[in-house]
Amino acid sequence: MYNAKFRVMNLRDIKRGWLRSLDIIGDIAVIEVKPEFKEIKHEIAEKILREVNYIKVVVEKKSPISGEHRVMDLEWLAGEKRFTTIHREYGCIFKLDISKVYFTPRLSTERMRIARMVRAGEVIVNMFAGVGTYSIIIAKRALEKPSKIYSIDINPYAYDYAVENVRINKVEDIVIPILGDAKEVIMNKLMGVADRVLMPYPELALKYLEYAIMALKDSGGIIHAYDFIKYMKNEDPKVKMRDRYEEKLKGFDVKYEILDVRRTGEVAPREYRMVIDIKILSKNGFKRF
Repeated sequence: MYNAKFRVMNLRDIKRGWLRSLDIIGDIAVIEVKPEFKEIKHEIAEKILREVNYIKVVVEKKSPISGEHRVMDLEWLAGEKRFTTIHREYGCIFKLDISKVYFTPRLSTERMRIARMVRAGEVIVNMFAGVGTYSIIIAKRALEKPSKIYSIDINPYAYDYAVENVRINKVEDIVIPILGDAKEVIMNKLMGVADRVLMPYPELALKYLEYAIMALKDSGGIIHAYDFIKYMKNEDPKVKMRDRYEEKLKGFDVKYEILDVRRTGEVAPREYRMVIDIKILSKNGFKRF
């Protein structure tokens, strides 16, 4: 067996040596252990607890995020036996259970980027809001305050946490959590209300693009759509992202402008999580597929 009596190391060394990935959510370390070190994963977890005093729990991510609610299959490895935590980001507080809701700390910079783009009085629809992360950061950190943020999620656990997080962060006057499928909520309640729509669910963004357009005001607005882009050596992932969404947009017969396409993280070799910022200039002639 591999010698589990490790030398003193920092978290970066531990990740480089034995882990495929590492995320810190609140005081929980979520790790993926390299296959050749699986037999010592508990020793590695204990090592993390000893070396990093702000981490109180170590869990292993057993499989990719999956299912309608986008949850992780987790195994507890060391520390306190819980999956609940409090995560802080840009002065905002988020309570969550990482075994029941989707959350990634890897989009913190992106969340602030969006917040800085918001203008005074905007109405925003967040179609896949989770525990309210984007919505609350926008409400608290936008330089110019929006008037309303409709924060939708189909996962009842995420909705319950969003309600609590909105209260904790004291943004009840701006953020309105809604439980349901975003397309149904938009068609029944939020047609033509938004200046800006967020779609931070890569697996559904392209499929739900028409509902994002429906949510925008007749005068148009901005959509931020996130997607996974796989690419070959000779391909530009930004071009692939742009082409994918332009093909869809042309079918809707709307006037639009692509404001930006950017990478927001690498999820696998030759695969990026990306965001495209789309300005719908006019909905005249808009038609559904």
